[in-house]
This record gives sequence, C-alpha cells and structure tokens, in this order.
Amino acid sequence: MKLQLISLGLSHKTAPVELRERLAIPADQVAAEVCRLHEATTLPECLLLSTCNRVEAYAGVADATTGLAALEEFFTHHANGSDVCAHLYHHQGAEAVDHLFRVASSLDSMVVGEPQILGQLKGAFSTAHAAGTTGTILHHAIERAISTAKRVRTETAIARSAVSISFAAVELAKKIFQNLEDKTVMLIGAGEMAELAAQHLISAGVGYILVTNRTYQRAVDLAERFHGSAIRYEDFKESMVRTDIVIASTGARDYVLAHHDMARVMHARRSRSVFFIDISVPRNLDPNIERIDNCYVYDIDDLQQVVDTNKEERLKESERATEIIQEEVAHFLQWLRGRAGTPQIIALRERGARLCEAELTRAIEQLGHLTKEDHAVISELARRLTNKFLHPPTTALKRAMRDGDETAVAILHKMFRIS
Repeated sequence: MKLQLISLGLSHKTAPVELRERLAIPADQVAAEVCRLHEATTLPECLLLSTCNRVEAYAGVADATTGLAALEEFFTHHANGSDVCAHLYHHQGAEAVDHLFRVASSLDSMVVGEPQILGQLKGAFSTAHAAGTTGTILHHAIERAISTAKRVRTETAIARSAVSISFAAVELAKKIFQNLEDKTVMLIGAGEMAELAAQHLISAGVGYILVTNRTYQRAVDLAERFHGSAIRYEDFKESMVRTDIVIASTGARDYVLAHHDMARVMHARRSRSVFFIDISVPRNLDPNIERIDNCYVYDIDDLQQVVDTNKEERLKESERATEIIQEEVAHFLQWLRGRAGTPQIIALRERGARLCEAELTRAIEQLGHLTKEDHAVISELARRLTNKFLHPPTTALKRAMRDGDETAVAILHKMFRIS
C-alpha cells in the first residue's frame, strides 16, 4: 500500500492560548489518545505531538483527503465543543514533510532555535512506537527530521545566542566571569524573571544562591527551592561582600541599593568584580553604581537590546536552515518515491520468475531423463540468465520511480508488461 505523510494541528501562530490549553494532552495520556486515534480512524500510522505551544497529529495514509478528515474529526471531538476548525492547519505530501522538519529544527517555534521541541518530538514518537501506532513512513520521517534538526544546529548559528531576558543575563554573566562555579548569586526580591534568571544561572553551574525579600518567608521558600540561604531584607547589604552576581526584581519605587552603599561594599571586597542585573521597572539599582570600578550594571533595556540583536541574527541564520530543510525534504521524497516503486519491481521480478520456470519445465521435458546433477545445473543456469536479464530494467525502474520520471516508468511498464 502506497502511503504518504499528512499533518494537522494548531500552534501559537494560529490559536490563542485558551484553545491550546483546551486541546493540550497531558503527558501521561498521550499513549491512550494516540491509540484511540489509531483505532477510531483506522489510520495505518499516526502520532500525537502536544506541547505548550502546539498540538499536532502526523500520519501515514493512503488517501490524504480521507486521512485529514479523520484527523480533523478527532481534533473537533477532543476540543469539547470549541470551534477549532478555523484554527487548524493541514499539510500533505511534500508540505507535511517540510512542516515536520521545520518543527523539529525549531524554525516554527515561538522562540526560533529553542532546543526543547526536538526532545518533545522524540518523546512523541517513542510513545506512539510503544503504543504500536507507527510504521515505516513515520519511522523514516521522524528519523530524517531528527537528523535534519542536528544539521541545522551544527551548520548554522541559529541556537547560539540568547533570545530571552533571563537567558541574556546569564550569557552576559558568563562573559564577565567566564567560570561561574565559584560565584554566589543574590536575588533581591522574587520577581518571575529574576527567578527564571536564577534557574538559568544554576543550570550554567553557578555555585550558591542567596535570597532576600521584604517578606522573609517568601525568601525562605525560594531559597529552599534553589538549595540556598535566605537573608533578612534589612541585612542584605552586609551580605553583598560575598556576592558576585546580583539580580534585582522588587516592587520598590526607589533604589534599594545606592552608589554609596556599593562603594563601601567594593572596598570590603577589595574591588572584586560584581555583575548587576536590574530587571525591575522602575529600576531598583542606582545607575551610578556603574561608575564604580569592576561594577557592571545592566537594566532591562540593556538586556532587551541584546535579545533583539540576537533575534535578528537568528532570523538571518534561519535562511540557511531553510536551505538545509529543503535539501532534506528532497532526500525524503526521493526515498518515498523509490519505496512506492517496490510493488512494480516485485511484479517485474515475479513475471520473470514465472517465465523462467515455464521455459525451464519445457526444456527439461524435451531433454528426457536427466540426472539430479544435470537438472540442478540447468535450473541454476536459467535462474542466473533471468536475473542478469532483469537487473538493468529493475535498476532503471528504481531510478525512474525515485526521480519521478513518469514517462520512463510508463515505457518500462509497457515493455515488460508490468501490471
């Protein structure tokens, strides 16, 4: 049975978060849902990909129209009455392959170049494979999508620059200190972006976290999450002496750390470098701190400029990534066309085998009594001649099917009476 790839779904580009939330499939339910999809639609192959920014189905089908209709019905039912159809996109054939490869390579992500989607796609395939809903088409498509994503990450710089405020802060910290393992971070306040920046710093290997907050219990709770220590708000300036990176994010209307405060701290630190990240609006840190030697102060506008520049660079790199994807799509479609020729090749060789056996039987009858050895030699001769004769047309048929040369295929069918 000749199958092709189809895909149907919605993402951050086509649907609001409320609808994506309604359609999202919890990780522990994906296996059951992909089995239900497989059984309800009789799709030969299918998998479900569900993330915070997209919910998609991929399938290998004989008829794209019927397959897409089945997937749309599944999504409509899963939406529990929501009007989902207007938000769905659907692809078939080359477009479906291109879409899959772009998703895997993070060109279709909200943040271009983010690495999480490839792991999520691998997980979706593993779940479907374990559930028994995959086959040759999906296996090869996902395998090729993964190798394409690796090429994109290796041959372009699409994922080498920070495109979020918190991650930009970490990248700047690395440039200032190079090695973060022996550095201590202090969170002043507990804003969401400051907390996220702290998480990135820990992932980057930072040594220790201190947390201070006007509500001390909040500082204690957050410090426990980071396996750090809570500092009472009235005491945090004294603790600056042992702090290398400061992330400020409070609701204060004035500066919580002034130039003269930091001047005293730097004297006690013997001028060892301190990196300040002020993610507060209005700002929490006196900009004049920047005038002190070895004090590096970045506010949210500075970080946003880094992010915007990096986003532009990623968009430039996405052009090269698109070229890679187009190359890989062509390779996959070539494989698919070659696979589609398998029944014709089998038919050609079966016809040759039937003719060989018929002529061999006639020849043996005419020769009369033969020894077993003579019979074996003649039989082997007939089969060898048949195989040698069929090799050129078999190779030609494979090439014609792979290259999409319908004229050559038609000629070979007519010459060798392939049904």
